[in-house]
Amino acid sequence: MLSNIRDWLVEQGIPDGWAGALGWLALAVAVIIAAWLAHFAARRILLVAVSYVVKRSRTTWDDALLKHRVFSRLSHLAPALVIYYAAYLFPSMMGAIQRFSTVYMVLAGLLVVNAFLNAAVDIYRSLEGARHRPIKGYVQVAKIIVFIFVGIYAIAMLLDRDPTGILTGLGAMTAVLILVFKDSILGFVASLQLSMNDMVRIGDWIEMPKYGADGDVIDVTLHTVKVQNWNKTISTIPAYALISDSFKNWRGMDESGGRRIKRAIHIDMNSIRFCDAAMLARFERFQLIRDYLATRRKEITEYNAAQGVDTSEIINGRNLTNIGMFRAYIMAYLHAHPKIHQGMTFLIRQLPPGEHGLPIEIYVFSNDQDWIRYEGIQSDIFDHLLAVVPMFGLRVFQRPSGADLQALAGRV
Repeated sequence: MLSNIRDWLVEQGIPDGWAGALGWLALAVAVIIAAWLAHFAARRILLVAVSYVVKRSRTTWDDALLKHRVFSRLSHLAPALVIYYAAYLFPSMMGAIQRFSTVYMVLAGLLVVNAFLNAAVDIYRSLEGARHRPIKGYVQVAKIIVFIFVGIYAIAMLLDRDPTGILTGLGAMTAVLILVFKDSILGFVASLQLSMNDMVRIGDWIEMPKYGADGDVIDVTLHTVKVQNWNKTISTIPAYALISDSFKNWRGMDESGGRRIKRAIHIDMNSIRFCDAAMLARFERFQLIRDYLATRRKEITEYNAAQGVDTSEIINGRNLTNIGMFRAYIMAYLHAHPKIHQGMTFLIRQLPPGEHGLPIEIYVFSNDQDWIRYEGIQSDIFDHLLAVVPMFGLRVFQRPSGADLQALAGRV
């Protein structure tokens, strides 16, 4: 065709030298226009039509392909194909044009594969149970392998050489490659161990103070694990650090159905005493411990009578104490509380007394694991218990404040 154009230009009176150059230029411009038209048709017509269909379909996987521009990057193949098949119009340069066109199509295909793998990760994450087995690390390994082989093939095409020769040369550079991809290799091994041992999932709450991490895992990649902390900052932890160092995963709490409440009320030991008749009469009006008090009084009366105890002194035999009644009230109150998990550890105990008084520790589990609601439940419980402490003739221990010292000075 190039010779036909040149002959026609010569017939029009254009010198032979100029006719050849103008013919070549006209043909090149025609090929460029054809390539542009192919690109325009692919981008403005086919891609728009595909986007229209995808947005109105009921499936979601095609939305991921559209989001990651898989179809958009496929459109880059259209002009390359036009140029590749138009190379025969330029016999002297056909080999070079086809090589460059092939390299362009290979690189465009690489972008398509990269976008497709990103879309595959999103599609996988939408599946039930995907958070238990993140695959992003494996996808990144696949990308590295594909990039390496495509890069070698592209270089071989540009140099017009056999790719196996380049691969043979790379074999001698294994040590260098291992050094260059050290982090990737460590990350890949760590990702395998994290996945196989089910140590971390997306959505897990983990704590790793060494890296300032305390929050939810939002991404697990080949090299890193991203944690969104409770203050909304992002901590990035090397994947292999989760294998080599210690960290806390709160998933067990989430799966158990309960969240632990472990807190103590410190009682002033000077306020602890045996219950007298007036105190017992008042306690009988407390609905939560009315039955418990009746049962205990009957048990103690029968025991003292059987043992012949002299009840004229309260120290003799068995008697109720205000601290014991307070513990019984806490237990009854929490058993009746709708937000306390009754099927998990339920413990109200005394800790060893010390310089801060006698600690009464509450060790129970709430049945609501949401952090905000959990804190509200815990606060409501202790609001109530701290308010009822004086009703048992007890005092909460606390260090003297400035007001206490001023009151003491005023009495002196």
